[in-house]
Amino acid sequence: MGMATRGEFVSAAANFGLPTERDASFETLWYAAYTKANHEKRVAQQLELRSVEHYLPIYESVRRWNDRRVRLQMPLFPGYVFVRLALRERLRVLEVPGVARLVGFNGLPTALPEEEIKALRAGLVEGVRAMPHPYLTTGRRARVKTGPLAGLEGILVRSQKRTRFVISLDLILRSVAVEVDAADLEPVWLGKILPQ
Repeated sequence: MGMATRGEFVSAAANFGLPTERDASFETLWYAAYTKANHEKRVAQQLELRSVEHYLPIYESVRRWNDRRVRLQMPLFPGYVFVRLALRERLRVLEVPGVARLVGFNGLPTALPEEEIKALRAGLVEGVRAMPHPYLTTGRRARVKTGPLAGLEGILVRSQKRTRFVISLDLILRSVAVEVDAADLEPVWLGKILPQ
């Protein structure tokens, strides 16, 4: 029995519904572009000029300087800008000054879950308050039932009589905390919704 050729492998993968290298290079997906420190806004401007779909989530931070308070627009995920493109077009992003690489494994960019970016964008448009949070992977898990963040899973954190919902993007090892009404959450254990 001889070895399968590359063409036979690609054809077999397509028959089983598995993504093929060709599919990945043409499919438009979200990726995380890792930027030089403090270059997120400049990178976003350059992507806009190059007509590359991108998303730079920001939050408002109040800082004190001497006798005044200043409101600043800061990147929610420092060091990252999200881009939506087909992999075959990745040079359009990699050529932007300030972009170091597309985040992935074994030298290949890895796509982010579409639902996470979609829910995050919807939540921030609807005015959900989000702040950077130390990266979390363990804790009491919950899923948002209703509202702009519906479907997202995260970890509940209680501090100063408030409950925060922490959403982690595992690919970039970053988390954000949002304020969500406890009535909009349902407990989750190992990916399964627990009875209430």
